[in-house]
Amino acid sequence: MTAQPAQPARPERSGSGTASVTDVSPFKSSLVRTVFRDVTPMHVSRSAAWAAASVTRTVLTEIIDGAKRAAAEEARKKLIPGDLLSAIGRNIELQVGEVWYGHSPTFKSRTGVLYDAEGVVVPPPERSRSRKPSAVVGAHRFEAGVRKLLRNQGATAVPAMVRDLDGIASAFLTDLARDAAMVVREGGVKRFGTVVMSDEPAPPPPLEDSLRALSTRRGDRRTIGRDDILAATTIQLFGGDIRQRALTEAREATKNTPVG
Repeated sequence: MTAQPAQPARPERSGSGTASVTDVSPFKSSLVRTVFRDVTPMHVSRSAAWAAASVTRTVLTEIIDGAKRAAAEEARKKLIPGDLLSAIGRNIELQVGEVWYGHSPTFKSRTGVLYDAEGVVVPPPERSRSRKPSAVVGAHRFEAGVRKLLRNQGATAVPAMVRDLDGIASAFLTDLARDAAMVVREGGVKRFGTVVMSDEPAPPPPLEDSLRALSTRRGDRRTIGRDDILAATTIQLFGGDIRQRALTEAREATKNTPVG
């Protein structure tokens, strides 16, 4: 009997350095494209979809890590909505997907009412009869990815916490899609996320070379590419560690694919 040749061993997947592009994010590129179709008729390139999924993963990972630290301080393993509030309250960079805050009992119970930038009370949102799903209506689409991300982080969460993470992911990715479409329309990014702590206008911060390169855009006005997602990320995330990490991981996720 002739011996069968040995099958090559499958490579181990450990750490972001050895993971393939498709393993970078629990949010599938097909889901990313669905969200983008709700926002814009522009074509979304494959590398753009992977980059957007990677950025969303980075943000959710940071939120979950912050929530885990809050839970550990109370000797709990299962995450609750209060841990989410603690994570966001401790790190201003994590205040993303804010459209979800007006729909979530977690955030409503924190303040009782919502105010706009001028201090005026924001009325509760009316239910839309639009047939086009919004970031809030479509938030449930992210549940599988959120649960996978929780498992990857060695965390468990109560259903209300999972629902909030779903909503934040959906709202954040929808905002990212809108900004990416704006970058394409305007031929580049005109502003970068920053925090002004006084009434006086602050001078624009000096840009790193990698960010400066995103301020102008090349290419057609019909396709959202990877660099458009990176530019949109600079708008959505405040200047800091999370933004830099999101940009670095998105570039790593797409380094073996065409940027268009």
